[in-house]
Amino acid sequence: MVKKLCSVAMGALLAANAGWADTVTLWTPEEQPDRIEAQERMAAAFTEKTGHEVEVVPVTEKELGTRMTAAFAAGDLPDVVYHSLQYLLPWTEAGILDAGAGTEVVEALGADTFAAGPLESANVDGDYVSVPVDGWTQMVVYRKDLFEANGLAAPDSYANIAAAIDKLHGDDIFGFVAATKTDETFMIQVLEHVFLANGYSPLVDSAENDMKLVEALEIYKKMADASPEGELYWKQSRELYFAGKAAMIIWSPFIMDELAGLRDSAPPTINDDPTSRDLASRTGFVTRVSGPSNPGGAGWADTRFMGVTADADTDAAIEFIKFSLSEGYGDILGMAAEGKFPIRRGNADDPEAYVKLWASLPVGVDRHAPLAEIYPQDVIDGIVAGLATGNRWGLAEGNLSRASKIVNSLLYNRIVREYIDDEITADEAVTRIKEEVAKID
Repeated sequence: MVKKLCSVAMGALLAANAGWADTVTLWTPEEQPDRIEAQERMAAAFTEKTGHEVEVVPVTEKELGTRMTAAFAAGDLPDVVYHSLQYLLPWTEAGILDAGAGTEVVEALGADTFAAGPLESANVDGDYVSVPVDGWTQMVVYRKDLFEANGLAAPDSYANIAAAIDKLHGDDIFGFVAATKTDETFMIQVLEHVFLANGYSPLVDSAENDMKLVEALEIYKKMADASPEGELYWKQSRELYFAGKAAMIIWSPFIMDELAGLRDSAPPTINDDPTSRDLASRTGFVTRVSGPSNPGGAGWADTRFMGVTADADTDAAIEFIKFSLSEGYGDILGMAAEGKFPIRRGNADDPEAYVKLWASLPVGVDRHAPLAEIYPQDVIDGIVAGLATGNRWGLAEGNLSRASKIVNSLLYNRIVREYIDDEITADEAVTRIKEEVAKID
C-alpha cells in the first residue's frame, strides 16, 4: 500500500514537472473538417508549448445556445467557448462567462492591440466579458471602373448610392441588387446595415428615430426599384454582379476569393475565363456608409469571441486564449481568411503584425492565393479598418438580447417588402414596425 502511494505521488510530481494539467475543452461552431483540422493543429502547438492537452469539440452553431445552457445547469461547461456576438450579454447575465478572466486576457495582450469597436462590444460594466478574436464586415461591393468612368464618388453614403443608381441603372445593367426575399436572413442583414448607416435603432422610441427610419426606407426603396423583379437574396446578387449585370450589391467578404476566380462553384462570368481576376481588379468595397441623419456613418460587423466559462480551469483557459491570439493566430485566421479579419491587429513589436499575417494567408477553394496578391494594400487596409467601427442593433443600448429577437422575427423583411411593393406608405411602414417591435420583449 505504501509502495502504491509512493508511486502515485511520484507520478503527480513528474506530471507537475512536465507541465501537465487537466485537459482544456474548447467548444467551437467552426465544425467543417478543414477548420477542425486547423484548430486541432493550433491545439497541438499549444500542448507542445505548455503541456496542457486540448479537446476540440465541434458544436453546430444553431445548437450552441441550448447546449451551453444545459451544460451550465449540469455544472459541465467547457473551459473555452468560441462564440458569436449574440451570446455576450445573455451568457454574462446568466453567469456562464467568467468576465474577470476575459479582462485578464485583454490586459495581458494589450487592449490597444485590438480593434476598438469589437473590443468595446465586449465591455460590460468595465469588464471584457469575452475576448474578440475575428470578424467580418458586410460591404457595398461596386464596379469601381464604372464609377470612375462616370465621375461618381464611392457609394459610402445614401446620396452617393442614389447618384450612382441614377447614372448607371439602365437596360444593360441594374443599378443595385437589393435583398427582397422575406424569408431569408440575408435580407435583414442587409436592412440592418442600411438602417444603421442612418443611425436608426429599433430600440429607440422618438420622433427623430422615426424620421431616420423614413429616410432609410426611402433609400432602400430606391435600391429595390433599381433591382430585378422577384424575390432576391445573396444568390441572385452574386450571379448578376459576376455576370457584369449589377453596379452595386451588398455582400460579405466571402465573395472576395470568388471574385478572383478561385472557386469553381461560383465563377465570375463577366468574360470567358472563369479563373480570371479581371472582375476583382474592377471592384471596390465600402464597409462604412452614412445617411443624412448620421453623417458619421456606420458599418455592420459580425464578431467571434473566445470566452472563459465559470466552470473552467481558469489559468489554463486564459493561457489557451492568449496563445490563440498570438502564436496560434495564423491557424485561426487561416480557417477562412476572406471572412476572418484580425481583430487583434498586432503586438508590442509590430502594431500591424497580424494584419500583415492575415493578408499573406491563402484564400480560395479550387485555387489559392493570398489576398495581398489579389487586392491592393489600400483595399485590404480599408476592409480591416471597417471592423474598428462595425456596429449592430442593440450594442449602443446594451440590449443585444432584445435586438436579436427583433432581427430573428424577420418583421422588418415583411413590412419593408410591403413598402417597396407600394402596398403601404413609408409612414404606415413606420407605424407597423413600431407596433410589432413593441410586442417583442
